[in-house]
Amino acid sequence: MNPESRRVLREAAEWRLIGLLLECPSGDWRAQVNGIAAEVGDARLTAAVEAIGDDGTEPLYHTTFGPGGPAAPREVSYHTTLLPGRLLSELATFYKAFAYDPTLPEAPDHVAVEAGFVAYLRLKQAYALEAGQAEQADITASACGRFIEDHLNAMGEPLAKSLGSSGIPYLAQAAAILLERVGPRRVMPVASGDEAARGPEAAQGCCPDDEDA
Repeated sequence: MNPESRRVLREAAEWRLIGLLLECPSGDWRAQVNGIAAEVGDARLTAAVEAIGDDGTEPLYHTTFGPGGPAAPREVSYHTTLLPGRLLSELATFYKAFAYDPTLPEAPDHVAVEAGFVAYLRLKQAYALEAGQAEQADITASACGRFIEDHLNAMGEPLAKSLGSSGIPYLAQAAAILLERVGPRRVMPVASGDEAARGPEAAQGCCPDDEDA
């Protein structure tokens, strides 16, 4: 594997771990988290995993992210002038264009689902790089950057602030790592419907859906 493919693949694993840390801890969640943490080699992510301790439980997660909790896990909560239907339509267009079918039982705008999409795109980018498909790799990288700016950037900063005072160290650390990757908030509403639809759909023809990522 060439160095650039390896770098992007490592980034995909890091995003996957960020998404896992911000999703509800159920089933084999802890085994998945520990398995990926052992591979990524990122000191801050490893520290977040080690901080889980007894806090990685469904009741505490729902108390934190559920109604009346200190943190909102959905992007729609951070847009004051955007209709939920429009946001969900934008996300559906992105996901369909790259054949992303999340299995997580959460809304499409949940932070864990969106972080998982970034991991998925990075995986597709690494696949394209390794296959020598530079144009497809560039298209996927561009779409990934745009998705982060249009969506995850909107909730990175407020989520880090609310989880930072939640008293749950692993969630606070995971949100801080997310903020580091998406940057301070600079986005309000997403692009107009027509503009939003053109980008992902245009990319669809250049990024075959049959790539297993």
